[in-house]
Amino acid sequence: MRGATHARWAACAAAVALAATACGGGGGDSGGGDGSGILSSSWGDPQNPLEPANTNEVQGGKVLDMVFRGLKRYDAKTGAAEDMLADKIESSDSQTFKITLKDGWKFSNGEPVTAKSFVDAWNYGASLKNNQKNAYFFGYIEGYDKVHPESGTQSADTLSGLKVVDDKTFTVKLTQKFSTFPDTLGYAAFAPLPKAFFDNHDAWLKKPVGNGPYTIDSYTKGSKMSLRKWDGYPGDDKAQNGGVDLKVYTDNNTAYTDLLAGNLDLVDDVPAAQLKNAKSDLGDRYINTPAGIIQTIAFPFYDKNWSKAGAEKVRKGLSMAINRDQITDTIFQKTRTPATDWTSPVLGKDGGFQEGLCGDACAYKPDEAKKMVKEGGGLPGGQVKISYNADTGSHKEWVDAVCNSINNALGNDKACVGNPIGTFADFRNQIGKHKMPGPFRAGWQMDYPLIQNFLQPLYYTNASSNDGKWSNKQFDQLVDQANAETDRAKAVKLFQQAEGVVRDNMAAIPLWYQNGSAGYSDRLSNVALNQFSVPVYNEIKVG
Repeated sequence: MRGATHARWAACAAAVALAATACGGGGGDSGGGDGSGILSSSWGDPQNPLEPANTNEVQGGKVLDMVFRGLKRYDAKTGAAEDMLADKIESSDSQTFKITLKDGWKFSNGEPVTAKSFVDAWNYGASLKNNQKNAYFFGYIEGYDKVHPESGTQSADTLSGLKVVDDKTFTVKLTQKFSTFPDTLGYAAFAPLPKAFFDNHDAWLKKPVGNGPYTIDSYTKGSKMSLRKWDGYPGDDKAQNGGVDLKVYTDNNTAYTDLLAGNLDLVDDVPAAQLKNAKSDLGDRYINTPAGIIQTIAFPFYDKNWSKAGAEKVRKGLSMAINRDQITDTIFQKTRTPATDWTSPVLGKDGGFQEGLCGDACAYKPDEAKKMVKEGGGLPGGQVKISYNADTGSHKEWVDAVCNSINNALGNDKACVGNPIGTFADFRNQIGKHKMPGPFRAGWQMDYPLIQNFLQPLYYTNASSNDGKWSNKQFDQLVDQANAETDRAKAVKLFQQAEGVVRDNMAAIPLWYQNGSAGYSDRLSNVALNQFSVPVYNEIKVG
């Protein structure tokens, strides 16, 4: 997500301010294969300042993945949670965990990474007064109800379940057994924070300091963020390039055009309109690999029209009106696979993926769709407006195709229309304010490779990414039971039962599983996407 020398950036500043295009030469320096070359990559402005506990969207997550390292890190190829800063995580009861850190870790400002770095960061993330979007991830730690009550003011500033033992050791006590808790600790919300974050918060927000292989050199909203290799990085996964320039594009088609013209090195989300050409345009420099991503249509359950009795029939009818096979073949050129559950095939059968769980509700059955919608009381207001952000991801094409399919099935060419919202940030802000006028596109890129992550954050009552505010006591109870189960196979079965509740209520319409797609210039080598569909930036070589 970047790519230019300081000299070239100074010369091109005026041009970049006017248009999100690079200034030739792949938007980066020439490189020499010695690890000093800088690459440029397409990007979008993050929704919020880059606090680890306040970033729950993809664009900000890409930066956090370069600037921070946590207790665990997920293997790029397998998704397995492997120890990073954690030397060991021990527990005899799956409820209290003793975490010991490795020696030698520090932040890029020279501060050591200690147990307090984690405990202070987690306390900050959990605190109600800090209004962090990922506060929910700390919800199982003892004392969360005091620092982040569901109503009223907080009665404590720190989580009672966190205790610093010494510089290299801290303990975590949960409110219930959670056998896979250690596997969640590679998520960015659990990253450590330096003392500088708390001493001068405003300064930190302007130029975040982390402990990952890159440092943030500069950021101009709407234009570019420049990250540079941190030579003093103590980890084994050192950057194999000199840095990345993340260039802001409001249209992925423009980014793709810049890639072909030699003005950009990497596009990590090939637009739908270009998929049919990508292989012939790029040859071996086109990547299409499975990823832990599912696209769905979510509903505003805070609107009584979508939460009233019988509305589930309308939602199921809409699902059966969508010809997933046709859309994934014609628009996405087989880089998407029609979804038959609410998780991802990358989990595997043992991990909880259950092909066909959705049943007929995810099959194209136009006659039955029309009948179901009618039985459910018809479309609220006589029409559904599917909202989407118009700046990235080529969403217009598939939303129009979905609406066309629904209109054909229901025999009404005005039954469904797209509702474009200018930018991703505006789209997310409207969702956060619960102002969606109807269904809206919802993509989920897993935070960690567990079935729990495809269900709990999205559908658990008041969960961090439960944007539609769906709530179901049976689902919540099954998730709680699954989290408490120490036998992994039994836990997966319980999560699958919870997923069955999602199915029976059609809490969201599953559309398709998404492959990661990317294209890159001939200046780059060793380019790959991880299971989260994010480029493994630190391994890319330039020149």
